[in-house]
Amino acid sequence: MTAGSRIVAMGHYQPSRVVTNDDLAMTLDTNDAWIRDRVGIAERRIAENETVADMATYAAEKALASSGLSAADIDLVTVATCTSIDRCPNVAARVAARLGITAPAAYDLNTACSGFSYALGTADHAIRAGAARNALVIGAEKLSDVTDWSNRTTAVLFGDAAGAAVVSAVGDGEEAGVGPVLWGSAPDKGDVLRIEGWQPYIEQEGQVVFRWATTALAPFAIEACRRAGVEPSELAAFVPHQANTRIIDGIVKRLGLSPDAIIAKDLVNSGNTSAASVPLALSKLIERREVPSGSHVLLFGFGGGLTYAGQVVRCP
Repeated sequence: MTAGSRIVAMGHYQPSRVVTNDDLAMTLDTNDAWIRDRVGIAERRIAENETVADMATYAAEKALASSGLSAADIDLVTVATCTSIDRCPNVAARVAARLGITAPAAYDLNTACSGFSYALGTADHAIRAGAARNALVIGAEKLSDVTDWSNRTTAVLFGDAAGAAVVSAVGDGEEAGVGPVLWGSAPDKGDVLRIEGWQPYIEQEGQVVFRWATTALAPFAIEACRRAGVEPSELAAFVPHQANTRIIDGIVKRLGLSPDAIIAKDLVNSGNTSAASVPLALSKLIERREVPSGSHVLLFGFGGGLTYAGQVVRCP
């Protein structure tokens, strides 16, 4: 048993191919101004040959290299994804094999866009219970595989990416760096965002999702802070799921953050990358040294299902 866990290091990966709004306007009835105004996205990265497991491995490899740990130290690998085409072996087992991690607990988790916070919560619970000591927690998505590129309401939204964290047990007397997870869902509305069938495309009722996100989620984010014993005004940064700038702004207005708090808006250049969006945005903030080490950051994912999850973490 341990008092908790902390994020030791982060890593991320994005494919090299950039697809701009103007690129999409060549085949869709849309334009750059319309897309920016509606969702705030300017461009996104699209994988060509990379699989979900490839991107997850690249992000995890970077996080592991930054952590000071070796593959031999990792005893749990979990991957949040809703877009892996292959069902077995799971993505976590593939990542472990590629990185040379022997005999870890390895499982995938699918709560769509809230997946990273769910996966981080389960890894923290495993560490607290003594079932693991060092975990790789990954969010990875290849949404381009399930996007109907002829549908302008969804084609403009999504991108491909992966983000990863190395999470370790805290030492004796050390304060936990991952706060209690607040998670839940609105299953009665679960069918308003779907990826179903053997040849699936993402389908969503955008206005329903937008109203739910802007009206229902802020109290859950505030509760995640309360469980961690942190006031929203004490947060150095807020890293929400990168779905839509108007949704992010709507949540922020109700949180009571400090004027100096950083609000992650990585979607401008990455699009909506589902379970990868939160770790991708956090990893970039840390890489650019925009958030002080040890400061409090609120992570909050939400989306398909309609699921949500969040926790306060200390920046590594």
